[in-house]
Amino acid sequence: MARDSHATRARILEAAFDEFARYGIAGARVDRIAEAAGANKRMIYVYYGNKEQLFDQVLQEALEKGAESVPFDAEDLPGYAGAIFDHLAADPRLVRLVMWRRLERPEVTAPEATSYGHKLAALEAAQGAGLVDPGYAPADVLALVLALAQAWFTTGIGPAGGDGEADWVREHRDRHRAAVVGAVARLSGPPAPGAAP
Repeated sequence: MARDSHATRARILEAAFDEFARYGIAGARVDRIAEAAGANKRMIYVYYGNKEQLFDQVLQEALEKGAESVPFDAEDLPGYAGAIFDHLAADPRLVRLVMWRRLERPEVTAPEATSYGHKLAALEAAQGAGLVDPGYAPADVLALVLALAQAWFTTGIGPAGGDGEADWVREHRDRHRAAVVGAVARLSGPPAPGAAP
């Protein structure tokens, strides 16, 4: 029975991921999630509480998987940006999920603030060691690196969604990834010898 429960929960989370990425929190429907998961609608409420709590669980799992797949490396920001790009190219639903979250719940959560704090401290240390240009504040560097890594997925000139995403990734991925990595390298690299502080 426990295995059945685990499989049902996994199906619900995957169906909810699709639903929330497509419609956001307000537009998502629990009945569609249940149907897609092959689960009883009542069990969604038993396992996850209300729709907002289900969204929180989906988002939390997506962020945890992202952090595991793409560990932050303040000493190799171009590599980090490239890894984020790869992670998003593998599943562009992630960007849509995060964009819905920013639209519908713009406040920063405590786990996010903690994660950002660790990244900022690592960036400050890398700047102090001369590995990252100290010409920008650590928060500015982090924001710009994240924005560049996600740019092709958020500007409307990247993947179009649906079947077009696979075509876009296949045709343009390498060129766009190289642009992201190159831009981050120029942004964050150590200052040139003799450059003004």
